[in-house]
Amino acid sequence: MKLPEGCNNIPYPCALLEAKEHHFAVMGIVNVTPDSFFDGGKYHETDAAVTRARELVSQGADIIDIGGASSRPGAEPVSPGEELRRVVPVIEGVADFFSGPISIDTTWSSVARGALSAGATWINDISAGRCDPGMVPLAAETGCVVVLMHSRETPQTMQLNPRYENVTAEVIAELLDAVEMFRRGGADGRRLVLDPGIGFAKTAEHNVTLLKEIRKLADTGFPVLAGTSRKSFLGHLTGKTVEDRLPGSLASVATAWYGGVRIFRVHDVAATVDFLTVLTGLS
Repeated sequence: MKLPEGCNNIPYPCALLEAKEHHFAVMGIVNVTPDSFFDGGKYHETDAAVTRARELVSQGADIIDIGGASSRPGAEPVSPGEELRRVVPVIEGVADFFSGPISIDTTWSSVARGALSAGATWINDISAGRCDPGMVPLAAETGCVVVLMHSRETPQTMQLNPRYENVTAEVIAELLDAVEMFRRGGADGRRLVLDPGIGFAKTAEHNVTLLKEIRKLADTGFPVLAGTSRKSFLGHLTGKTVEDRLPGSLASVATAWYGGVRIFRVHDVAATVDFLTVLTGLS
C-alpha cells in the first residue's frame, strides 16, 4: 500500500518544524467519540467534526489528529470497524481543505490503513505498537510518520496501580525499545516521533516528574510530542475542573518547550499558538 497521491512526499517531522518560523507545531485534537474526557460528544457527528477541524486549522493548527475511540482511563474499547466508521468520513472531509498532516489516533493497524487510504499521513499510536504488531509492517510499507506514545496496560487498567522505580528512565527505555522494534521491521527512524504519554499509566507525581525531566527524552534526538492539554494532573496541582484548566495547560506547554518539546497536542489551538508565538519570540 502506498500513501494517497500527493502524500507520498510528506515531510519528516523535523522538516515540518524547520519550515516554521518559530520551529514548533501544534496538533489540534478532533475526537469523533461520545466519551472523550474533555469534548466527548461535541464532535461525534461527521459534519460537526469536520467543522471543528476547519476551526482548528483557521486558528493555526499545523496537524489535525482525528480519533474514533476514547483512551481516557476506564474507557470502554471500541471495535476497529466502529472506529473506521467514525473516522474515515471525517478524514476525507478534512483532506478536502487541509494540505497539512492528518493524523489518525488509533492502536489498530486496520484502522490506520483505512485512515491512510482516506487521506491521513500520520499514525498516532498510544500503545507504540504493543496493541497490534501489524503497525510495524504498515509503517514500513507506507513510510508514514508514526507517533510512538508510552503507555502500559490498557485504558481500562492503566491507572489501577502504576509503579516505576525511575519513571523518566523507564519511559525512555521503553520508548527506545519501541523505536528499535519499528526500525527492525523496516520503518524509517526519521519518521518516528516520541511521546512520553502524560496521563497514561502514570500518577500525577509521575507526570510532574516526566515534565520536569523531559529534556532527557528530547536528548535522544527524536522529535518529541507532548499531550498535556487539560489532563487530570493539572487538576491535581490546581484543584480546577477540566473546563478551567487552560492556564495550567499553557504552563505545562512552557515547561515542555524549555525541555526541548516542539510538537504539542492540544484542544485549545488558538490560545496555544498565541502563547508559543510570544514565548518563542521572547526566548
